[in-house]
Amino acid sequence: MIALYAAIWRVSGKRQIVLILLSIAIAALAAVPLEFQRDIINLLTEGDIQPRELFLLGAGMSLAILLSLSLKWISGYRSGILGEDVIRLIRNRLVQRAREQGEKNRVPLGTLTTAISAEAEELGKFAGSAFSEPVVQIGTLVSVIGYIASTQPGLGGIALAMILPQVVLVYLSQKKVNALLAERVRVLRATTDRITAQDPRGISGAVAEDFDRIYETRRRMFLWKLSTKFLLSAINGAGMVAVLMLGGWLVLRGETDVGTVVAATMGLGGSRGRPPF
Repeated sequence: MIALYAAIWRVSGKRQIVLILLSIAIAALAAVPLEFQRDIINLLTEGDIQPRELFLLGAGMSLAILLSLSLKWISGYRSGILGEDVIRLIRNRLVQRAREQGEKNRVPLGTLTTAISAEAEELGKFAGSAFSEPVVQIGTLVSVIGYIASTQPGLGGIALAMILPQVVLVYLSQKKVNALLAERVRVLRATTDRITAQDPRGISGAVAEDFDRIYETRRRMFLWKLSTKFLLSAINGAGMVAVLMLGGWLVLRGETDVGTVVAATMGLGGSRGRPPF
């Protein structure tokens, strides 16, 4: 995995730096709307409020959201274009290498076809967000959890206890999914090589077995992905209930305000990133 990231950095390092900086800005802005939410809720619960103050807070929150969305748009566009550039680069190099190789070292036609059509596409898409996506997800979590902890340490502790198991779970599941994906690629390459190198009328049995292996690999991948998402959702749900219960208890005791509890729940809901598979 380190070698893959190193290779991506070699061909797109300068553009990755721009994406990383955009990701840091997006993550830093993640907690800003939460502060406006807290102030608006607390202002409404006070009873004696001035409409001008309420509208100013609403305008500030709108500006923060629009700025964050604009940065996400720019980041998404640059990431997508970078991915397409990497796909084009991979395909050109594969064709060039195939031309330069001798007859003995020639890459099988099926492997070359699969690499150019499917594998280059997936690798290019990954390369476009290989660095920026983790920065956004991790940075957003740090920003939101830091904000929650600064306003109410107890709620911040729940948020942290909710996130850490998910990090471990995603890492272990992603490792297994990557292994299954590599197995699927190997089988698909071998199958494509067999089809392109032989008479299709004489390989139906072997090819059918390979298709069964691909099917079984995909089935196991679905099990891992869906089971992981189920567990992540269960942890998120438990964490949200815990924040509401502790926050409500603290509000009843006068140790925090309603705005802080609302901001904490909104922050946890908005910071939940999708698994990276």
